[in-house]
Amino acid sequence: MILILGLGNPGKDYEKTRHNVGFMFLNALAAKYGLSFSFNKKFNAQIVDTSIEGKEIIFAKPQTYMNSSGNAALKIANYYKIPVEKIWVIYDDADLTLGKIRTRQSGSSGGHKGIDSIINNLNNDNFFRIRIGIKTESLSQIPTEKYVLGKLGEVEQETIDASFNKLYDLLISFIKDGPANVST
Repeated sequence: MILILGLGNPGKDYEKTRHNVGFMFLNALAAKYGLSFSFNKKFNAQIVDTSIEGKEIIFAKPQTYMNSSGNAALKIANYYKIPVEKIWVIYDDADLTLGKIRTRQSGSSGGHKGIDSIINNLNNDNFFRIRIGIKTESLSQIPTEKYVLGKLGEVEQETIDASFNKLYDLLISFIKDGPANVST
């Protein structure tokens, strides 16, 4: 079983913000498969479980706000007995150019509060990360905290949507062959 967490903040106010690209990707992926998220009170997360390429997959969007994402990650992982190496996290990266995708198997949070929370709750940093770049020229003019909570512009959204198409193909390869065996 693989747990794929998309990070973001719950609620209408945050729907189209840069910080919510993890949620946005999982929403697009669920729509592609005709799946619907449902709220699971025990995990405080929106959940979908399915099978892709013969593997059991749980998509989860923590409803704890970004900085507490690790609470839901830990509860889901413990309940389903998912090892840390089978937890994949999709999230925004303000240090990466808009639409770029980077992966990493382990390491520090790079200052991302959602990743900090997951590392602290799991007491482990050996989970797979899929970062989606949100950096544009306007980042240098706005404090990062405000920038990530800003709404995506039309051109930004188009770039993000194009990256989702690439990420979908990558994700299928990761599921089939394992992240370590796929070059990005």
